[in-house]
Amino acid sequence: MNDMLEVAAEQMVIQRDFQAAFDTCNRSLDNLRSSTESDDDRCAEFKAGFCILGIQALAELNQWQSALSWVLQQYEQVETVPAKIMQMCILLYSKVGHPVGIQEAARVWLHRPCNSRVSGFGTVAELYLLHVLVPQGQTEEAREMIVGTVGNSAFTEDQRQMALDVVEEKAQQTREPPPDVNPNSEMTSHSVSPKGAVVRKLEAALRCLYRKLFVTSFSSFSLRRIFLAVVFLYLIFVRMDPALPSTFMWISKLLQLIKQMWRSTFKLYYSTPSDSMGL
Repeated sequence: MNDMLEVAAEQMVIQRDFQAAFDTCNRSLDNLRSSTESDDDRCAEFKAGFCILGIQALAELNQWQSALSWVLQQYEQVETVPAKIMQMCILLYSKVGHPVGIQEAARVWLHRPCNSRVSGFGTVAELYLLHVLVPQGQTEEAREMIVGTVGNSAFTEDQRQMALDVVEEKAQQTREPPPDVNPNSEMTSHSVSPKGAVVRKLEAALRCLYRKLFVTSFSSFSLRRIFLAVVFLYLIFVRMDPALPSTFMWISKLLQLIKQMWRSTFKLYYSTPSDSMGL
């Protein structure tokens, strides 16, 4: 079984053949079910390992919807699923924006009394709270969980207080009315947009760095080239989708700064009519 686990991991990580990795996990789990090996702990470790790789393979194949049902085929009852596999399922379903798909299973798992004694119980409770209940605004269930049996088993007193603070903050945000936005005013829409605030901060930081570099007398030409290289690398590596309208302002402002720095850097070698326009 150890060899098959290594094969599945190689197919997943090195070969990037996710379907083959999932098929290997399936076959190996079938073999485990029919195995007469007496070492139950070792079989349980192999089973958990194949399930973890199988969940990853399903996520890569964009078949995450079947991850929980596939796990339950291996363990039959959700209460008996190992903590580390439940943690993976919570993270997977919350990552794809469907936390409700794992909510009932996680709730049942957490309320099984004997699970409170297993390693990883506290992490499952924390993930369930932060990635399932809080994002959905289910503050009442979150409070009950924190101060109830689950919270007493999973968290210390300080952790419970911190968790309650997080839930109360989320509840307050839910109660607050949304800010008034005038759809006809472009300036107003930018002022209430979180990305607009980031754009202004980025622009201010770039201009500040630009002024510091270009007023420096020491190796000014090298510093200019370095700064230009940094800006270009930023444009290349920051994940922005140019097709989204929200990115147009980013690209426009950055291009304006790049043009200004480019002309200032190379004005000794050529001049253009736009120089006289103060760009």
